[in-house]
Formats: sequence, C-alpha cells, structure tokens
Amino acid sequence: MPLKPFTGSFTQQEALGEDVIAAAISVLTSGRLHRYNTVAGEPSKASELEQAYAAYQGARYCLACASGGYAMAIALRAAGLGQGETVLTNGFTLAPVPGAIASAGGKPVLVEITADLVIDLEDLDRKARSTGARFLLLSNMRGHLADMDRLSDIIRRHSMILIEDCAHTMGAAWNSRKSGSFGLAGCFSTQTYKHLNSGEGGLLTSDDPDFMARAIVLSGSYMLYERHGAAPPPEVFDRIRLETPNMSGRMDNLRAAILLPQLARLEDSIARWNERYRTVEEGLKSVEGLVLPRRPEAERYVGSSIQFRLPGLSRSGADAFVAACKALGVELKWFGASDPVGFTSTHHSWRYVDPQVLPETDHVLSTLFDMRLPLTFTLEECRHIASIIAHCAHGLPPPAA
Repeated sequence: MPLKPFTGSFTQQEALGEDVIAAAISVLTSGRLHRYNTVAGEPSKASELEQAYAAYQGARYCLACASGGYAMAIALRAAGLGQGETVLTNGFTLAPVPGAIASAGGKPVLVEITADLVIDLEDLDRKARSTGARFLLLSNMRGHLADMDRLSDIIRRHSMILIEDCAHTMGAAWNSRKSGSFGLAGCFSTQTYKHLNSGEGGLLTSDDPDFMARAIVLSGSYMLYERHGAAPPPEVFDRIRLETPNMSGRMDNLRAAILLPQLARLEDSIARWNERYRTVEEGLKSVEGLVLPRRPEAERYVGSSIQFRLPGLSRSGADAFVAACKALGVELKWFGASDPVGFTSTHHSWRYVDPQVLPETDHVLSTLFDMRLPLTFTLEECRHIASIIAHCAHGLPPPAA
C-alpha cells in the first residue's frame, strides 16, 4: 500500500494567542513604540522584557536588540575585538555567525566539528594555541551542546573570551547550567523560527557591568541608559558613555510586548518540542544506515529541530533522498549541497571568510540532513514524518565500499 504523503507545513508557526494580540494592541494604541518613548514612572516594554529574560536566564544584565546577529556583533565590539583580530568559531554554523564576526571587524578562523555536530574540542585547543586568538564565538548550532565543562577548561587555559551564540539553545542547559552563561555573554534570537517569536529580535545577557554598559550604548541608547531595567548602575556608564559609539540596533516596544507572554510559557513550549523530537527520534532509531547525534546525559536540549546522517551516501544519492522525501511532503535541508539553499549554507560559500581546510567538518556535512519540528505538528504527524524518512532511506542504494 503506498505511503500517504504528509501535508503539513514545516514553516507554519503556532498562532501567538489572545494575550499576545492584546499586548500588541495595547502598545499600538499607546503610540509609544520606541523603547525610550515612555511616560514618567512607567517602564517600557523593552525594559520589562530585559528584566524578565535576565531573571529567566539567571543573568545580572540583559539587552533587547534588533536581532541575534546584531547581538553577536555588538557583543564582540563591547568585548574589545580589534580590527582584523582573529575570532574562532565552529566550522558548522549558519552564515550570521561568521557574518557577525566580519561586521565587527574580526577575522573568522573555523574549528572542526565532530560527528555529534558540536565543536571539536581537540581542534579548538590546537587552534587556540596556534593562532593566539582571544575570542571564541561558540555556535551551539541546531541546539547541540559540546561538553561545556571541558570547553570552559580550554577557555581558561588559553585566557580566551567566550561569547555563546544561543540562537538554537534558548532554555537548554549543561549539567543544569543554562546555555549562554558559560562565558562573558550569551546571544539569543527571537526570529520567527526560534524559541520565542517576534519576527526578528535578539537578546544579549551578561554578568559583566562594563561589558553590558558598552553594549547598551552601542545598541543606540544615546544617554537614556537609565531607562534599562536590567542594566549596570549609572557610575559604570560614566566611565564609558563618551568613548563608545552609537550603532543603533534597539528592540522596539511592540516586539518586546509580544515576547513577554511567550517567555512566560517557554518551559511548556520546550516540553512540547522535546515530545516531538523524541517521537521522530524513536521512529528513526531502527533505520539501517541512519545515524542520529548522541545526546549526553548532561545536556538538557530543546528539540525544535532534528538532524541525522546517512554516512556513505553519494551526492547524487543525497539529492535523490531529499527529492523522494519532498515528493511525500517532508522538507529536509541537506548541508552537503554545493550552493546555499535558503538558510542552509557551509563555509565554502562564505567568500568573505578566508578559505579554510576542514576535512572532518566537510565529511560530516556531506551526508547531514536537518528538519524543523514546529509546534504545529501533532505527535501523530511526527510519527508519520518519521515513517516517510524511514521509507525513503530504505530505498537508497547501499553505501560505497
């Protein structure tokens, strides 16, 4: 009997709910969309969001800004990155990460990844030593956390500054310590396909007062930094306010207002994503030749997407597999494609980055497939999707000897 096609949308997010709509209407009715357009004694929605997210993250300070990419770029600038200075980052990430390094004036040097899709700590140690780099912009790509205890040891040993890209790990943790809290700063995204949805948006957290004061001024606070609810005290700004440029990238009150109710139910959303992840994972575990990334016990992940590999698959076989899944309604992204497709790209297409040799990363990515798991999918739909992937994988030619 032919397999029934899947008819759901991999880009359809959940409706934002009546409380979110009411919050948006309240801001629109007020007319005060700019974060500094407040009345006396009233905190802005952006300031309220900063306080709420700092509390959720367990951080002293938080800055709401225009995007996750912007958060990374101003984090590097606020941390003191010099023009042309080396910044290490994962060989497997999305283009906004090396893009943030380039926009901040840095030079990306890429580190190999492992078969479990995390940064290779041995290669990180080697490249930290050989380059003398002061910075690691760690990308927790597709929600996978490296051994953060070992990584922290390497950072300390080389006296490096760690900034975490947590676009895919908002709410994740390693040994109960939140992703984004292992270094100087954590950078988060609220773009539509992330864990909170404001279309575009970003959050930057830190416990360092001087760093955060510089980031707030860089974000475009003018001299209105006292209107931030999760900011350092005024005396910290006195030291840096006239020597730090204004590079406007603020979040507005409308986006902040619609994020606040979503943040209040983030833990529930995480539980629901993980149900969907485990359902698809269970359906793929027994597929011969299909390899899922290992999830360590120490990792609390957020399964808003799932990845798997088909080692030994040829390029033509990978193309045929993606096409077969698509014909049955399942949209996969393949990281071995020669050209970028939508959000999917590899270091070979980042021509603003010096060409680099990453044989292990290229080997892993050549047969790596990725799929979103929106909360609009039911668990039964997740089982259906897994059955389609399994069916298409069974029809593949055997790997080359």
